[in-house]
Amino acid sequence: MAATTRLTVAQALVRFLAAQHSERDGRRQRLLPAAFGIFGHGNVAGLGQALLQNATKPAPEEAPLPYYLARNEQAMVHTAVGFARARERLQTLVCTASIGPGSTNMVTGAALATIDRIPVLLLPADLFATRRAGPVLQQLEDPRSQEVSVNDAFRPVSAYWDRVNRPEQLPSALLEAIRVLTDPAATGAVTLCLPQDVQAEAHDWPLELFRERTWHVARPVPEPEALARATDVVGAARRPLLVAGGGVIYSGATAELTRLAEVSGIPVADTQAGKGALPGEHPLSVGGVGSTGTAAANALAAEADVVIGVGTRYTDFTTASRTAFAAEGVQFVNLNIASFDAAKHSATMLVADAARGLAALTETLGEYRVPEPYTREVADRRRAWQQVRAEVTAGSGQVPPAQVEVFGALNELLGADDVLINAAGSMPGDLQALWRSPGPGTYHLEYGYSCMGYEIPAAIGVRLARPTGEVVAIVGDGTYQMMPGELATLAQEGLKVIVVVLVNHGFASIGALSESVGSQRFGTTYRRREEATGLLSGEYVGVDFVANARSYGVAAEQVATVAELREAYARAVAAEHASVLVIETDQLADGPPASNGWDVPVAQVARLTSTQEAYAEYQHFQAKQRHHL
Repeated sequence: MAATTRLTVAQALVRFLAAQHSERDGRRQRLLPAAFGIFGHGNVAGLGQALLQNATKPAPEEAPLPYYLARNEQAMVHTAVGFARARERLQTLVCTASIGPGSTNMVTGAALATIDRIPVLLLPADLFATRRAGPVLQQLEDPRSQEVSVNDAFRPVSAYWDRVNRPEQLPSALLEAIRVLTDPAATGAVTLCLPQDVQAEAHDWPLELFRERTWHVARPVPEPEALARATDVVGAARRPLLVAGGGVIYSGATAELTRLAEVSGIPVADTQAGKGALPGEHPLSVGGVGSTGTAAANALAAEADVVIGVGTRYTDFTTASRTAFAAEGVQFVNLNIASFDAAKHSATMLVADAARGLAALTETLGEYRVPEPYTREVADRRRAWQQVRAEVTAGSGQVPPAQVEVFGALNELLGADDVLINAAGSMPGDLQALWRSPGPGTYHLEYGYSCMGYEIPAAIGVRLARPTGEVVAIVGDGTYQMMPGELATLAQEGLKVIVVVLVNHGFASIGALSESVGSQRFGTTYRRREEATGLLSGEYVGVDFVANARSYGVAAEQVATVAELREAYARAVAAEHASVLVIETDQLADGPPASNGWDVPVAQVARLTSTQEAYAEYQHFQAKQRHHL
């Protein structure tokens, strides 16, 4: 008879998770090296007790699963995402929350992880499986079924979802969970709902469940016939453009990408997730493509006869809402580990790991090289954009400065091993066009879900994943006010992160968008309500961000100019602790010149002249859209 040990479901879960490893290219690591959590009545006696026992009185053969205390459940999922991205999706973190609002707070993080294809393991507490105490505190009662709980909200935003109603169900649920976490094509948020009574229930488990397991992360090679088809299309191209997405970086395929570009002369544009796949200083790097791309990349995209998409989802910002790739008869070759993405835009599909696929394509292309006139054009367009970039980021010396001037200074200040973190708002657009990333993993932008509040929690995850180099989170005042509490987690753990807060008194991105669609920046600035008009158009409502940051135990200072910011940044680098640097920027200052558009519908009928004019412009934009069929 197989040997067994008696543990609760939660104790067995912790012991199992601590024994899982991932491996790729001969490099083996703990898959789940730590857990974040906030405890409540739904998990304190289950997972809380199990994590405490793991930390203070583990079984002799039990590996540790260190616990970190977060301040917000959504934030701890962002932390796990930041950690997993920094580890090329080969490691991630566990997140546990209590029943009710604690768990539903994680839904936004789950959506972000699944949209961005980043593995995270979520363990929301759930109702009593026995129903003996129902309705329990924070339970949603559904008169149609007693099986429904708020955790069903995780179903559409999870790559895998399960509910463990009996101890016997745990092993199969865990094996499925780890399968998805280590699947490079189908990964995302993995949600295992844990009824609070089941967590504390004892069971006799086979010791085999807890042996160390190594999950080998696949590198699928391209199918020969598919490779031949892709080679035929690319080999006939006169004006090819390669679009590097996040899959290049997650695959660790930067060397293969560089070789293909250099051997063939094909220029490389990038998405938000793919920036740094080819360093910004490389002569074949033409920068971001799409709605917020560079003039160089977008000019090449507009006339490309073949677009080679590698590890990209082709979001509407990358395609400029299907207007970026405008040449008649343009063809797509999509190299992606997921067939779902490889098939987009009626492409010639090459389903494979990015590194394996790029290496194979380089070999089969043989002596192919783009025509010499195209090589000169790429260099000329790149040189012209670099001149524009230098002029835009130099600034005018005004006070308050434009945010692009701040970005120019920070791009000079950050070193080759430092990481920039940013997410929603106007900043990602400016950064995609202007930031020169020195290499993979140094440009950390969350733009799949474009989630405000991501940056500070993600910086914690990146800091845990990358002990060396600076981790710099740039946030607007709107984002800061959504998730400042994780500054306390930084202070608690003694983690060094530099947070740069740009204060523009509202939502600069949506303000500009509002103006472009004829809505006159309505509701986009932090102002007091005027009694005469009833509108939020009075004096600015100020927040003392320095005092706020200091109240969480983090050093902070305010600066007025970019020169002062440079000095403050040097002090932050020299410090051993986290720092917050606050600078006011001009909300109405110009950003980089736009070279493409974005589809945001405009009201078809309106009494406002501004909206009528915007709708006329919108019709002109719609006329340029195409579906590449």
